Parts: sequence; C-alpha cells; structure tokens
Amino acid sequence: MNKKVLSAILCGTMIVGAACPVFAGTADGKKIALVGKSAGNAFFEIAAASFKEAAEAEGATVDVVYPETATADAQIKVLDNLISQQPDAICIAANDVNALQAKLEEAMAEGIKVSSFDSAPNKDSRQVFVNQAGTVAVGQALMDAVLDIAGGEGQWAILSATSQAANQNAWIDAMKTIMEGDEKYSGLELVEVAYGDDEPQKSTDQTAALLEKYPDLKVICAPTTVGIAAAAKYLQDNGSACKLTGLGLPSEMIEYTGADDEHSCPYFYLWDMQGLGKLSAYATIALVNDEITGALDETFTASDLGEYTITEADDGGTEIVLGLPLQFNSDNIEEMAKLY
Repeated sequence: MNKKVLSAILCGTMIVGAACPVFAGTADGKKIALVGKSAGNAFFEIAAASFKEAAEAEGATVDVVYPETATADAQIKVLDNLISQQPDAICIAANDVNALQAKLEEAMAEGIKVSSFDSAPNKDSRQVFVNQAGTVAVGQALMDAVLDIAGGEGQWAILSATSQAANQNAWIDAMKTIMEGDEKYSGLELVEVAYGDDEPQKSTDQTAALLEKYPDLKVICAPTTVGIAAAAKYLQDNGSACKLTGLGLPSEMIEYTGADDEHSCPYFYLWDMQGLGKLSAYATIALVNDEITGALDETFTASDLGEYTITEADDGGTEIVLGLPLQFNSDNIEEMAKLY
C-alpha cells in the first residue's frame, strides 16, 4: 500500500472534487513557526517533516521549534520569543489546554494567525484545530480494543503522556464515557490512569509500577506513541501476561505486535501522520491568506488532499478532522512499518 492509498483510506471526512488543484506559490514569503510538545517525539517529527515540506512547496518558510521540556512553561517561553519575531502564523501542539491562552491570545492580537494540531489549546487560544481523528472515534476504538483483549472482563489501566495533554485527556474522557454508558463494558475495571510524561524511562517505570500494584492487571492502554513503545518493551522483556494496546508507530511496535503469547501487543491504532502534517500546513496557509478564519462550516481546498469543511470541536471551538483511526496488527504491521 503506498502513501497516497493510505491517506485516502484514513481521510474518511475528505470530499474529493473532480479536480484538486495544487496552488503552488500561494504562501510566497510567508513565515510559519511550528511548535512541538518536546524534542525526540517520533510522531511529531514525522508530521513536522510533512508540514514543512508541504508549506515550503507553497513558498513559505517554516521554523520548527521545540521547548526545552514537555511543559506549558517551556512552551510559553518559546511563544514569547516567537511573538517578538512576528511570524505570519504559529501552529502548535499544546502541552496544556489552558496555560498557553494568554500568550496565544497575545499572538493573535499582534496579527499572527494561530492554528494547532495533535493536541489543542482551548477554543479561545486558537483559530482552528487540525484533529487527527474524531475524539469519540479514537475513544471507541481504544475502548473496544481493551474489551476484546481483556476477554470482556478484568482490570485495566491507562498509561498516558502528561496530565495536562489535551488530546490524551480528551481520549481518556471519551473512553470513560463510553465504558460507563454501555452495559457491555460492565465487566471491566479501570484501576488507574498513570502518566509517563512522554519520557521513555518514566513510561517504563510507570508500567512496572502498575504491574506491581495490580498483579491481576489484564490490559494497559497507552494512547501515546512514547508510552506504548516503552510499555511494549517492558511487558515483552519480562514475559508479562498483561497485554497492551493504544496509539503507536508501526516502526516502533513491529517486534511487539502479534496475537500470541510471545508478543505484548495484539494490535494498536494510529492514523496518517504525514497526512496530518500536510493538512495542518494547508490549513495554516489558508488562515494566513484569509481564505478561512476558522469559523464553523467554512470550506477550503487543501491542495492535493481535496476539500475540507471546518466543524465544531468537542470544546466548542472549531476543528478540521483528518479521518478515522487505523488498526495495526500482525497482518499489516510489516507493511505499515515501512511507511511509519
């Protein structure tokens, strides 16, 4: 499966017109700052590379900036410096829902367009959010995976990133709501939400602590690429009967994925990271060019990806949804690992 085919599968909300023109040069001379959560996150780096490539093909200059740590305070320092440089736009993966509001509002007051992707700041801190997949869709996929892997009953835990990560918390809240609202999940017991702060060693330590604290634990769900890779290795290296699912990169999970006792993760999910970066670039350029304002029901052509409609986000702001989560399992993991 090539990348174009994968993107087409994932972008379920995309309306493809008879022709999808590429508007080369529409961002000539524009300066965009792309702010990550932290350095060393493979998911973000794939999306960032795609963002940069797409934006530069349109004539923009992209500066990818990382905070010193995966905290709101570190991102605030980055934003303070960026605002003084007056880029045309800032696109950010937020480390905190509310803590960045003052700085992002300051940026918008200075005429800087503000978009976000992967993890959104609150609705007053952005003009539009590019969402990799609908929050409920992700929560449903993960909750059904936990139910399936646990055999319908037993203890399970969540290994998240930081306690303030907007996307993590939204998915976790969706999972809890789904579990509490349907009798079929009544045999499951969520015993703890642990936080590995998107650090491999801390995620490993948290996995070990969960197993020690809950010897009957059946499943860990890690909706974070850093956390799931760390947990997968620990569980498999230690021959644990506890299984794993969540959100991960195929290339990092290939040796841990399989529906047998030898592998720690039967299957997991993610989406088109390159497509996410690309769509975020086009949405940011559309903001810069005043083709969209981020208002509900606006549409725009995301170059070769096709036409997208701005919809309402769970927090009352607006978002552009890339598509649906994709399952990676023993049948497709080798092929997908070549892409991501």
